[in-house]
Amino acid sequence: MKKIILKTYIYCVVLISLFFSCSKEPSLLGAWERYYIDMNGTNVRSVAIFSDKFQSISMYDATTGEFIYSNGGTWELNGNIITEEIEFDTKNPARVGEIVSFEIDLTENTLAIANAKWNFRKIDDGSPGALNGAWVMSGRYKDGEFQSRSIDKPRKTMKILSGTRFQWIAFDTEKKEFKGTGGGTYSTVDGKYSEKIEFFSRDSSRVRMELEFDYNIENRNWIHRGKTSKGDPLHEVWSPREK
Repeated sequence: MKKIILKTYIYCVVLISLFFSCSKEPSLLGAWERYYIDMNGTNVRSVAIFSDKFQSISMYDATTGEFIYSNGGTWELNGNIITEEIEFDTKNPARVGEIVSFEIDLTENTLAIANAKWNFRKIDDGSPGALNGAWVMSGRYKDGEFQSRSIDKPRKTMKILSGTRFQWIAFDTEKKEFKGTGGGTYSTVDGKYSEKIEFFSRDSSRVRMELEFDYNIENRNWIHRGKTSKGDPLHEVWSPREK
């Protein structure tokens, strides 16, 4: 009798676990990718990163890393309708400030944008990176002195990370200006933050460079130390972006 009760209990636990795992809603959070051939015959890689409130998408030559395009801003999802407020657009800056909505079809591992007929596959769900989310530069050390930077001004340098991907973007929403961007893959292991650059709008010669920095979190801020891709000393402070 006890064996029957135990087996019934285990069976119920398994059923409940399966129910919750199957009923879990798919999430946009993380990184997504799409490959396509453009009109010039270029094999284009498109990578989108979604944090809690912010998103970016970048397109670049999958072979050479030559930068092609990027846009991004805030987002929210209601049912199958995503609404974005554009903060930067490298080809059409006049769109900055516009609010656009479009229909998507989202599963656990696929994202389809109906009108554009774009189909993405999930790269990661925001893990395992310790720094996934959106960050804005709030200061840096120069010649040993800390120089703070307001995070509420229209001009921002933002870095958005998933579990394995990163993109930084410098932009000004008031002037509708794009300053530059770069991105690729990253990892965080034993206090070391490592990047492998896959595209860089200002200088494609930096593509495939691998950089390593010391990092730690202090009072929710990301402290970032090392050398730039030019070899110059770098000591930055990044704060979580909340608005």
